[in-house]
Amino acid sequence: MVKETEIKLRATPETLAAVQQHSLIKARQQGEWVQGTLYNQYFDTPARDLAAAKVALRLRRDGEQFIQTLKSRGQSVAGLSERNEWDWPLDQSELNLALLDDSCWPEALANLDKALLQPVFTTDFQRTKVLLSWEREGDVVEVEAALDQGRVIAGPGEEAICELELEIRQGPAAALLELALELSADLPLMPCDISKAERGYRLFDAGSYDLRLNSVEWHAETTVDQVIAGAGTQLLGHSQRLAEQYRHAGKWRLFRELTVTLTALRASFGVFDLALPRSSVQDFVQPLDQLLGQFKPLVLAGWADDETGQQAREQAAQVFDQAINDPAWGKLFIGLALWLQRRGWTLNRPPKGQRIGALSLPRWLLAAVSKEIQELKVPHTNDPDSAVSIWMDQQPRLARLYYLLSGFRGFLQVPEPDRLFGELNKLQALLEQYPQVEEEQRPLLMDALRKQGQRLRKLNAWRELNG
Repeated sequence: MVKETEIKLRATPETLAAVQQHSLIKARQQGEWVQGTLYNQYFDTPARDLAAAKVALRLRRDGEQFIQTLKSRGQSVAGLSERNEWDWPLDQSELNLALLDDSCWPEALANLDKALLQPVFTTDFQRTKVLLSWEREGDVVEVEAALDQGRVIAGPGEEAICELELEIRQGPAAALLELALELSADLPLMPCDISKAERGYRLFDAGSYDLRLNSVEWHAETTVDQVIAGAGTQLLGHSQRLAEQYRHAGKWRLFRELTVTLTALRASFGVFDLALPRSSVQDFVQPLDQLLGQFKPLVLAGWADDETGQQAREQAAQVFDQAINDPAWGKLFIGLALWLQRRGWTLNRPPKGQRIGALSLPRWLLAAVSKEIQELKVPHTNDPDSAVSIWMDQQPRLARLYYLLSGFRGFLQVPEPDRLFGELNKLQALLEQYPQVEEEQRPLLMDALRKQGQRLRKLNAWRELNG
């Protein structure tokens, strides 16, 4: 068994050709590029028991070699994945079931009749690869760079494979992210959190592709630094999986959810006080704001059940396609993955930031929510335009409150935190309607906003947090 650590980056054929000519690759490559075709047959039971257990079983033909491989599913964030892999050379193109023993076979499948295993899909592709080597902090790093082009075929369905795969041979995982980040400065590379096996299963069932990573369990003893790391990884991973699925399926709800997730990611930069210094995320703020500046208006307009809404939904697909084919996409999300891996918010942090980072979740949360509530301006003016302007100017604050309460309100030590969250969500929903409402309907919406503000001010939680 070996630990496979790799990063997959979706690309175009033109980008893959440019990778071979990139100065960074040329400076580090050892020998010439080698090309070959890999034929891969995946196996599972008719009930897809292996997929349910998050493992993949493959038989590969590489030239004259046959290799049986079992892979477990590990964690994957921004294309970087780590998982266990077992490889066995074979003499013929047939599975050797005797190799699938207790040393590798999942306990969840202990009672499975392996005779039920049958071919389910293929992933055949041409691989062009080279070994890269360089020195990093006094140690040698070796990475295999592979350019894969081919197809996944499952029954009548098929999907193209066109990606750059970087796999660590020697050195730390951070070296992969550093290399990917340097390449993304010049080339459009989309972090790809889906394996070739997952693509095959997705052709059978689009819902089989998990959009979320394993959930993080929070406790009263969880520290602020643990929240930053855990929640940041969740949001980054979820956003990239949503992006992959929207690219594949084009469903409007996925674009909406992607925008909500990116909004939460952006809001997270502003709720941890000096535990997360602004200087540590300055490289991410502008490109993330630029994406949200493009996505949010389309989400709001797309709610309309008319021609305007239809046009917004169609435009969203075009805007998204342009975004993922811009180098800024890969640079942003690979950079965030590296920042999380390095715990970048802790570097050169002031002493007060260190103290806040060590606070328990409930203590930090109470202070963070109190600050946002106390600074939230509930308009008292009767001028509709002025009132709406006041609310709209506070959208970033409302986004931060949503982030805090959506994920952590169970630790907020005030009366009825769920009700506070619900009433703030109603307020946000009313504000989102405003740009789409006809002129003659706006007085009614303004009255609803005024009443919602009154409800908020009457909540016991609001009063306690404002105290």
